Amino acid sequence: MSIAMDDLALLLDIVACGSFSQAAARRGWSQPQVSQRVALLEAEVGAQLFRRHRRGALPTPACEAFLPAAQQALDALQRGREALQREPALPRLTLASLPSLSSVIFGPVLLALADAALEIRCSTDHSPAIMERLLTGQAQVGFVLRCPPMAGIQMERIWRSPMVAVVHNRHPLASAAGSLQLADIANERLAPQYWGEGCDELLALIRAARRVTGPIHAVQPAGAARELAMEHGFLTFMPEVAVRRDLRDGRLVKLALSDLPLWEWEVMMAWRTGKRADAPLQQVLDTVRALAGEWR
Repeated sequence: MSIAMDDLALLLDIVACGSFSQAAARRGWSQPQVSQRVALLEAEVGAQLFRRHRRGALPTPACEAFLPAAQQALDALQRGREALQREPALPRLTLASLPSLSSVIFGPVLLALADAALEIRCSTDHSPAIMERLLTGQAQVGFVLRCPPMAGIQMERIWRSPMVAVVHNRHPLASAAGSLQLADIANERLAPQYWGEGCDELLALIRAARRVTGPIHAVQPAGAARELAMEHGFLTFMPEVAVRRDLRDGRLVKLALSDLPLWEWEVMMAWRTGKRADAPLQQVLDTVRALAGEWR
């Protein structure tokens, strides 16, 4: 015989009420029914749990020792029930992105899927960590920079974005007529977004032409570089897609640098391949493909 959770709840009721009859009234049971259930529980645990007297029932030392475990079991059951109630009925997917891509990707994707029958969680991480999360099932779709292929992971390029020089619309260079050269901007307050070896090459070119002793700050993520340009008068280099809306609305201005080498961000959408069809995953993939044309 196993112990029923109702019997544990009855045990707590009797202790709280101080009598079998009041516990029976609380539950809508008869007093003989309560007495029978207590007798069965005592037989199961192998100890007397109550001493009856004319005014009710007192818990024995054995009962007092057993009460914490009974309460813990009931609490665990309640937590389980609450977890089930919170569990969404809709399928859930986690999207993982580089921090510098999150503002570009997450908003449009969630807006496009606002009425879809699925729930989306968004997170950020670096490309290698995102690939590992895809493999372990912690994320279903990742947005990473081009990296070596990994067995079991499908990758698809969704855009290439050139690195561009941008300044706030009130920056003195914002109204420069015609094209500029790197030498023309080398002495400015500079804070390019760091994107790897290409950024190191850019810094070497700028320092060769620089005539001031001030530092050049390389920062991550894209949001930090954008803020330095928007709020603090810095000239920054970053992927054009990361400031597409600012350029479109005129908050930032792209400088035409005739001798700026072409460096690009190649952004990939990655997901774990499987033999079974996954309709929610396919819906997200198709949505991103449809939006990718706007991001190019």
